[in-house]
Amino acid sequence: MGTENGRNVGKIVEIKGVVIDAVVLDRLAGILNAVEIHVPNGRIVAEVQQHLGDDRVRAVAMDSTDGLSRGT
Repeated sequence: MGTENGRNVGKIVEIKGVVIDAVVLDRLAGILNAVEIHVPNGRIVAEVQQHLGDDRVRAVAMDSTDGLSRGT
């Protein structure tokens, strides 16, 4: 976690359908901002809906989360 190539990097801690909770240590993405999740076959874009505290955000994926796992 941290910054990678000037981008903020985090880790997925929970997945409930298309709802994703992630921990980000540097700075949280703003509400309604997009976050990218890189997966082997491309990427998943999610929109931040809520700041949960403890450096966590809740986002809604704009595509299927099949194959996505915690720790990604």
